[in-house]
Amino acid sequence: MKRIIVVGSSNVDTTLHVQDFPKPGETINATGVSEAGGGKGANQAIAAAKSGAECTFISRVGDDNFGPWMIDQLSGYGVKTGHILTTPGEKTGHAYITLNAEGQNDIIIDHGANYKLTSADVEKAKDLIAQADCVVAQLETPIPATIAAFKLAKAAGKVTILNPAPAVKDLPQELLDLTDAITPNETESALLTGLPVENEADLAKNAAKLHEMGIKTVIITYGSKGSYVSAEAFTGLVPAFKVKAVDTTAAGDTFLGYFAGTVKSDFSNVQEAARFANRASSLAVQKLGAQPSIPAAAEVKAADEADK
Repeated sequence: MKRIIVVGSSNVDTTLHVQDFPKPGETINATGVSEAGGGKGANQAIAAAKSGAECTFISRVGDDNFGPWMIDQLSGYGVKTGHILTTPGEKTGHAYITLNAEGQNDIIIDHGANYKLTSADVEKAKDLIAQADCVVAQLETPIPATIAAFKLAKAAGKVTILNPAPAVKDLPQELLDLTDAITPNETESALLTGLPVENEADLAKNAAKLHEMGIKTVIITYGSKGSYVSAEAFTGLVPAFKVKAVDTTAAGDTFLGYFAGTVKSDFSNVQEAARFANRASSLAVQKLGAQPSIPAAAEVKAADEADK
């Protein structure tokens, strides 16, 4: 069984369901309100666990009622929660999501305890990181904590995967130097590279720039079109599966968790791992919510078999 460490955020998602997004100054009515677990780190940890990997999550929650609730949610999905710490005097992270009838969303995050994650917190998991196959991180927690985790991973000869989201224009070179694979979406990639993304040729240019910045393996997720892979074993667009999207929340997180749980340490199966992750993501967008929408490996494999 593959062992994965995810360092990142955990949020409570409050979703306002609307027909369409409000224009500036406009007041509209919600058609419904729902609440579920979320946060990029937590979502990716659940997706990795559901892919069949053993996943440990390093995070912080607040000392409010949502903290224990979030830990229970993660544990129920099979994620190991021994390194989720409670932060006195802080509230658990919260995301406020507006979801329109087309399944597209806008998200505003109140980071709360997520921004209290430290390098010292990560150091406590040093032995676990040394035993893992790969370490995954995003940018919803402080970058110094991610750098600390990636340093421990590289010292132990482990793979590191960075999801640079939410987008940051100037990532520290120290972090890039510690990153084996990077997985931005097209908007995040354009911000990182300073290059536009309007077609597949632009994706190739973005990938080349990310290689120049020191990243060996690049996967740029491209919404309903799929994912663009630039790696030693394969370069090209891995097409998405055509489905009717109900809610795109956690689509990218599902992709990353499944990709991390499926790809080999030498990335020799990167094309197949991206294709399988695309399949998982296509199932996730057909359900409401972030964590509740992430499919189990059996569902993903069954959908694959149904297409053959």
